Amino acid sequence: MLRLALSLVLLDPAAVAEVSQRNVPVPRVLTPDGDRLGYAPVPRPYTGARRLTGVLLGRDPVAKTDVLCGGTVIGSRSRSLVLTAAHCLYHNGRLLKHLAFLPGFDRGRPPLGVWPVVRAWVPARWRSRPYSPELLPYDVGLVGVAGGKQPLESVTGRGLSPMRTSRGTQLRGLELLGYPAGRGYPGTKMYRCVGDAVEGGSEGPGLMVTRNCHAAAGGSGGPALYGGAVAGVVSSSSPLNDAKGYTVLTRLGGRPFERMFARADREMRLRPAG
Repeated sequence: MLRLALSLVLLDPAAVAEVSQRNVPVPRVLTPDGDRLGYAPVPRPYTGARRLTGVLLGRDPVAKTDVLCGGTVIGSRSRSLVLTAAHCLYHNGRLLKHLAFLPGFDRGRPPLGVWPVVRAWVPARWRSRPYSPELLPYDVGLVGVAGGKQPLESVTGRGLSPMRTSRGTQLRGLELLGYPAGRGYPGTKMYRCVGDAVEGGSEGPGLMVTRNCHAAAGGSGGPALYGGAVAGVVSSSSPLNDAKGYTVLTRLGGRPFERMFARADREMRLRPAG
């Protein structure tokens, strides 16, 4: 079960974040020029891992809401996989429609193109069980994209390697990337937050928690980077009225992620071209 005493909320990608106060105490903000949530705009041009990061757009046909999440290219043999959060792909047990990935998204423009999603994968328990905090260690998903004859990595460059940390791992100096939306955040440009992460749960592969960053809606699915690899994805946070806010990261560790990644890569490699 979760070690955190405070309540958690999924960063609903269809929601608008209303932020009325400084949610990360000043001494805990590690990001240079970090704001009330610990975030600062990413300088342009986007290079390296930032060029590999973008937005995942979709539509919930039942709720009739548009979805904006983060995602990042993850290195694979198929060269066509994007890492995000499971709740960015499934709402109340149903897969979102019209999903597309826009790498390097900046100021409303997709400089590296629009890549339609052709396949999506999440852990089985995310599809088959009602939401509960015990599912957060499995809030990770993959999508396969196609945009013509070339694979995604031929345009973005080599995807990031997954860092498969085990439960109990603590990481200092993670960089979180995402596209927060709401008051003070346009949802059209990339922000970063530097934070230290500690273990946050004992369910399954565990969770990482940083109290230096307080992610808002739209930040879901963005990568947590460490040493040139991706160690996890932004999953959830304490409520935005929490004066000592924190962010929960789903780590890339354990057999559920490894099996999902292997299956996704195999199915995309076997997928007919065109």
